Amino acid sequence: MRNHLVLGVSSLAAASAVFGAIESSDTLFRVSMATAYVGLVLFTITLGFGSVAALRGRRYPVSTDIRRDFGIWSGLFATAHVVAGLQVHLKGKMWEYFVRPTKGLLLPRIDPFGAANYTGLAAGLILVALLVTSNDASLRGLGSSRWRSVHELTPWALALTLVHAATYQLVESRPFGYVVLLAALAVTVVCLRLARARSARSGDGIRLP
Repeated sequence: MRNHLVLGVSSLAAASAVFGAIESSDTLFRVSMATAYVGLVLFTITLGFGSVAALRGRRYPVSTDIRRDFGIWSGLFATAHVVAGLQVHLKGKMWEYFVRPTKGLLLPRIDPFGAANYTGLAAGLILVALLVTSNDASLRGLGSSRWRSVHELTPWALALTLVHAATYQLVESRPFGYVVLLAALAVTVVCLRLARARSARSGDGIRLP
């Protein structure tokens, strides 16, 4: 509970700071951006635990409270971002994020806007799956092997999230500062994941107690 209290207060404070720093009259847009960037930072930290252990020649345990707690809050912020983001454009017509009315038909969007939304939705669904299984009951119920197989979807969530975010930078011609922040987070997390992969291939890691 102490971890969640500290993480919750800190995350909400960070989101409030981002919300206040965004110059826009659209409240939903500001909420969407604040939850997106704070959630991405939390996700980066979550992925960083295993990667840092790998860099130190160790293998991280299947599940630990602190990493799981960061993962839970990243999932909560990602969910909040999806809810807010689907109301920013198109005056609440959420289905048009994914399909385009054409001559009486609803056809899948194959433009950059559609690609950004499809990848975002896919990443969001994976993160929800990770969120609802990030507890001891799920670990016991699924067993270590099956639980791990669910959480091995994490790299896919990462890749889809980065594609979603990068595409929106182009679609909305975001200010340079947003692009730099996203690039910095992307480079950080990709480098950490590559370091972890190299350590796993070398077989040097040992399981932490």
